[in-house]
Amino acid sequence: MILLRWSPTAVKIQEEEEEDEEEEEGKEKEEGQRFHNRPMLCSWASIWSFAASGLLCRSSQRVLQLTKTRGHSDSIRLFHKNAVLRRVLKPAIAPGARPGVTFTFGSGFDVQVSRKISMSSSAMSQRMVWVDLEMTGLDIEKDQIIEMACIITDSDLNVLAEGPNLIINQPDEVLEGMSEWCKAHHGKSGLTQAVQDSTITLEQAEYEFLSFVRQHTPPGQCPLAGNSVHADKRFLDKYMPQFMYHLDYRIIDVSTIKELCRRWFPEQYKMAPQKKATHRALDDIWESIQELQYYKANVFKASTEEKMCKTVENGSSNKS
Repeated sequence: MILLRWSPTAVKIQEEEEEDEEEEEGKEKEEGQRFHNRPMLCSWASIWSFAASGLLCRSSQRVLQLTKTRGHSDSIRLFHKNAVLRRVLKPAIAPGARPGVTFTFGSGFDVQVSRKISMSSSAMSQRMVWVDLEMTGLDIEKDQIIEMACIITDSDLNVLAEGPNLIINQPDEVLEGMSEWCKAHHGKSGLTQAVQDSTITLEQAEYEFLSFVRQHTPPGQCPLAGNSVHADKRFLDKYMPQFMYHLDYRIIDVSTIKELCRRWFPEQYKMAPQKKATHRALDDIWESIQELQYYKANVFKASTEEKMCKTVENGSSNKS
């Protein structure tokens, strides 16, 4: 026999249980079946109470009833007052699970939760982080980032979230040191004046973008995407290392696909959507996404259909 030291609350529960013993035994199966079949919105307090019902047998069945009739606060107090419960009950937290999530209690509980988490994690790992920078030039040693935008898409290029579009303040001497091309284009687009008017620092911008991608992508799994994005990556590696640390080391560069299509699918290449060349970060990202959508629908699809035709032809020739 195991002797347990109960608090006054536990003693009271035990006395009430003895008085209602016959009535509880009649409801036992009904209650068990109800929790087995019905989804239940719960916090960790109710999960602990549910675990107690299996570990402390009949005495802890009252804890489960308290959770239902008196709310989670009573079961939490009981948990803290009883050393036995504190030693025996350990919260079984599913990876990625949070309080307030709807679970289905039953024999397949762990399998169902892990399967849902696995499916969600797999889909999120396929997302693409589209980034475009506007810089004062391409010299990584002296030039600076002056504008940055970010968009998250799924693997089929559907836009899931549009992130910050920030203009970063830079000293006048940095702007004066821009190349003639940058002075002309950034002056014409209004970006140069916007940089002078901005109060956002490089550190603040990195924090904003890192917070955004953390909300929509798992760490270390989603690649950086864009047009000639290798150039953007060099500046991000230097000036926003924490942001880049969150992403996968691979990149998806639309310009690579463009150059391959120009060589392998010249007809489709000629029909690709033309860019407006506004040289603003957010506009460039949208154009890059649209361009890759075109290649996906017209080039990759054609390649797949040709392979299928060749497979059918080879199968027919083998049979003959």
